[in-house]
Amino acid sequence: MNLPMLGASDAPLLLENIPALQDEVRALAAERGAVILAHNYQLPEIQDVADYVGDSLGLSQQAAAADADTVVFCGVHFMAETASILCPDKLVLIPDLDAGCSLADSITAEQLRDWKARHPDAIVVMYVNTTAEVKAETDYCCTSANAVGVVEHIYATHGDDTEILFGPDMFLGAYVEKSTGRAMHVWDGECHVHAGIRPGDIASVRAAHPGADFLIHPECGCSTSVMEYMAAGDISGEGVHMLSTGGMLGYARSRAGGPPSTAIVATETGMLHPLRRAAPDTEFIAANEAAHCRFMKMITLPKLRDALRDGVHEVKVAPEVADRARLPIERMVAIR
Repeated sequence: MNLPMLGASDAPLLLENIPALQDEVRALAAERGAVILAHNYQLPEIQDVADYVGDSLGLSQQAAAADADTVVFCGVHFMAETASILCPDKLVLIPDLDAGCSLADSITAEQLRDWKARHPDAIVVMYVNTTAEVKAETDYCCTSANAVGVVEHIYATHGDDTEILFGPDMFLGAYVEKSTGRAMHVWDGECHVHAGIRPGDIASVRAAHPGADFLIHPECGCSTSVMEYMAAGDISGEGVHMLSTGGMLGYARSRAGGPPSTAIVATETGMLHPLRRAAPDTEFIAANEAAHCRFMKMITLPKLRDALRDGVHEVKVAPEVADRARLPIERMVAIR
């Protein structure tokens, strides 16, 4: 039976060819002196061949720290841009230049400039899931892990009445507002995958798995509803964890070697692979099996091999943009 590799856009790839392709990729990386980085949402066969697997910011930091002249970023385009910003002297490649991001596309630099013009005294906080041009118009970047901390830092250093423009993810923005108890101006953008994980999904899967822990990414369309239900006492907060992808991995590692358990995961389904690898005795269940990012899955082993072999699909941020975009990223990294 000929089974195609999940996500492949090339001719059908037999499953038995995956190990051979992975060996070829590893050999090419060694020959080119390249480091392979893979986001947590990538296909399992991509994650398994990477030197580092993690979230977008952590991978960019690995790129900057790696003793390699070439970085192959298996993720979406804005992630490779961030790596280029942080290590401008390295060759940054992405296996498919068309691997975009619906969230990053939800705001442009021109739109942000117009927004800023309407609020000239505001401080701009943008999720790291944005283009380099948007970052260049930003005061602070943030991750899902430190978004609350970044906003609290701004209020502490600039005053309680500081006006904040937060974007582009409206669900993460609403989560920050509820966590801080303060209103911001929040851009009306979303990740189409996370937005599709709705409260009804959570209710049904939790009913099917009573007693299971619940790991939820703040970008999800159900995040603020869950917080409201918990505050009202409609659902128990026990076992509910609002976590970044890095936080989810920390959760899994803390349970490695422990008794068997179950956890429901509300984020892109690619996250299940590193979680299951980190804690084999824990059953990780997708909150919504359809939470599948087609852009992340555009990166395949043949495309990764071709990028390494041919040195193609470079992502290079113009120096004048990179210099301005680097400051908000550095501010983000400084705030835990």
